[in-house]
Amino acid sequence: MKNEIFNNQVKVVYSFAELINTAFEGTQNAICWERNLEGDFKEIVSNLKLKDNITEVFAEDLLALELSEKGSKARKIILDDLQSLTDFGASPSLNLLKNYDRDDEFDFISTDVYSYHVDRSPIGTDTFLCTYYGASSDILPNDQAILKILIPEIREKLKELHDGSEEDFESFLKENYFDLHFEPKPDSQPINLGLKNLWRLAVDHPQQKVLPCIHRAPIENDGEYRLLLIC
Repeated sequence: MKNEIFNNQVKVVYSFAELINTAFEGTQNAICWERNLEGDFKEIVSNLKLKDNITEVFAEDLLALELSEKGSKARKIILDDLQSLTDFGASPSLNLLKNYDRDDEFDFISTDVYSYHVDRSPIGTDTFLCTYYGASSDILPNDQAILKILIPEIREKLKELHDGSEEDFESFLKENYFDLHFEPKPDSQPINLGLKNLWRLAVDHPQQKVLPCIHRAPIENDGEYRLLLIC
């Protein structure tokens, strides 16, 4: 069953050109450039210095590292990915992650990246991401999730929180990003994005012809940082 879900939601490609030129269609809203890469990405993580919970790593930071042959291979892969995405017109960011901030303001709904959510943009764009080291993200088929604001008990609590007119309620949900978050159904089967694969995920924008891809950040492994490219 999992393979069927994977085939229905995910298109697998084998080059960067295919990744950026393949169109989303039907129920497919995620494209995976599947890669089996050599190189020691753990060595890179071990040599980088975490300044905050999320530290952006620049090309010059990577180039300044003294690495073994395997570490150098990993560095070249990352630099090539950053350059390919930049040449494509994207703005990639390489992050060394301890953890993201948690949204614990309300006990009945969360809007942090650990919650299943979709990305939204006012212009046509896609989300690209690759986890080189550490825990990797999950995506979820759209028919295996329910929008949190449609769950009656959550909706009622949001109405109490809003304490305004019915006409303004939908705007309130959108302004606070409540309308981007999903609850997985009981029998849902998330797809883990794995390590070193470069992914392109559909975003909610005016020209989008497919449903946006539902995804979430993983809970980090104890004592382990993540190395993530995202844009």
